[in-house]
Amino acid sequence: MPFGAFLNAIPPAVFILIHLVAFAIGAYFANRAFKAGVAVLAWGFVLYAVAEIFYMTYHLDWTVFLFAHTIAEVLDLVAFILVFSAAAQAGLEKLSRAS
Repeated sequence: MPFGAFLNAIPPAVFILIHLVAFAIGAYFANRAFKAGVAVLAWGFVLYAVAEIFYMTYHLDWTVFLFAHTIAEVLDLVAFILVFSAAAQAGLEKLSRAS
């Protein structure tokens, strides 16, 4: 039995709920970032939320695992890059104001 096979006993609805909560968190932070005028950060959270939708497609039996997981991981990677870029930009702006 591969490691983690016990997770197959958990109903798909639990995973959908987890991804729905994660989607809601991403959408909330995207909304806050757009309202604050931090578009790069906001788009990072938008991509994270979209990735959560792709994860859900597998649990809804609309796609195969490898497809959903690959698309979601690419979206998560770009989201991570955007969030990090926004944080680095804010940090650099703060440093330049301090000097």
